[in-house]
Amino acid sequence: MTAKTKKKTLTAGRTYYKQFNEEIRALAKEGVNHFVLKECNGQRYIGCAMEGDIRLDVHGVPGQDMAAFMRGPYIRVHNNAQDGVGNTMDGGRVVIEGIAGDVIGYAMRGGEIFIQGDVGYRVGIHMKAYLDHQPKIVVGGKAGDFLGEYMAGGIILLLGMFSDKPDSPVAGRSLGTGMHGGVIYVRGEVPEVQIGPGLHAQPVDSEDLKVIEELVKDYAKELKLDSKEIMSENFVKIRPFSHRPYANLYVPC
Repeated sequence: MTAKTKKKTLTAGRTYYKQFNEEIRALAKEGVNHFVLKECNGQRYIGCAMEGDIRLDVHGVPGQDMAAFMRGPYIRVHNNAQDGVGNTMDGGRVVIEGIAGDVIGYAMRGGEIFIQGDVGYRVGIHMKAYLDHQPKIVVGGKAGDFLGEYMAGGIILLLGMFSDKPDSPVAGRSLGTGMHGGVIYVRGEVPEVQIGPGLHAQPVDSEDLKVIEELVKDYAKELKLDSKEIMSENFVKIRPFSHRPYANLYVPC
């Protein structure tokens, strides 16, 4: 943080989410720029639509739509997170030290979400690049069905390393279904049966490796992991063949 730090510790406990978020916003207007949020117990919308050089350290499990519409702040969750993290997020960074739920990064347009463990279904759905913003999601574990569904831009990096599901494939069914922009990188191999129609995995090239290395460097630093170990395996990439994958399925009027 570049500005002088003004820190405040709040305890969520059983506080209703609306009241809790109103308190955070009021303190931010007074100049507080570092929040330590203790005993979070499913409170929704933490960091929603917040802007600027603000840090939130979240202890406990935050509720749905954390960091929705966020533009700028840094959120670190010292635990797991629920569904909808980074919904339509424009900028900033979210780091989750555990697992996360479904629809992470829905329609995300900028910033980064770094997750150490597994994620649920439809992560990165409708994710898109916006002007000079390039949204990025890194998942250290494995993903559920429909990863990158209808993806229109940005980067998803799936590592499959830090998972409590050793016998599961790196991703669920229909990876990249309807994808028409952006790229999904996967460490190791992806079974063809897991990939959505009209897509296939192919080896990365030197330019892809530069992108992956830079992203892994940031991810590993945030979560105190070994970037060399992460980069010790081969990667494949999944891209759409067309920006209109279903154009030929419809009869023109």
